[in-house]
Amino acid sequence: MEPKVTIAATVAISLIFGGATLGVFLTKIEGFGKYTTSVLVLILALFVGSLAFAIGKIEAQPFVSLLFAVVGYAGGLISKKD
Repeated sequence: MEPKVTIAATVAISLIFGGATLGVFLTKIEGFGKYTTSVLVLILALFVGSLAFAIGKIEAQPFVSLLFAVVGYAGGLISKKD
């Protein structure tokens, strides 16, 4: 990739995930529970994966695997346990 595209992608990804992280911190008035901590871990994993994919450090297949892992983990968090 060209350096300008890489810089623009890095800035865009940082702004998006920075906004998501800020949103988590601003909406958690009562404190951190197990779900809030898990959301922060998922945001961090997606941020690192997205950044690595944008700058060309990982291929598409590992990135898609990361996305499926995040979706599976998040689905396990919100599913009702008997």
